[in-house]
Amino acid sequence: MGSLSPVHWMIVLVVLVLLFGAKKLPDTAKALGQSLRIFKNETSRLGDEADTAVTQARTAPAVPDAEARLRALEEENARLRAAAEAARPDEPEAR
Repeated sequence: MGSLSPVHWMIVLVVLVLLFGAKKLPDTAKALGQSLRIFKNETSRLGDEADTAVTQARTAPAVPDAEARLRALEEENARLRAAAEAARPDEPEAR
């Protein structure tokens, strides 16, 4: 009851030939094989990316404390202000 007998396979084959025609069956099988190959590659690539993300999360450096981040932001702010002032020297200062 669980497997198909040769008679059932013949009926399936006849229905496929009637639906798609004898010329299109090889092309359809080839396209199906390519689709399955692409699907397999993409799913394995997703698994590899997930493994890489987990590894990177484990080896990521610790987040600096709030004071260190504040100092870094203040330094970046000062650097950007200096670059902006240097970019427009002909305007008088508004301060």
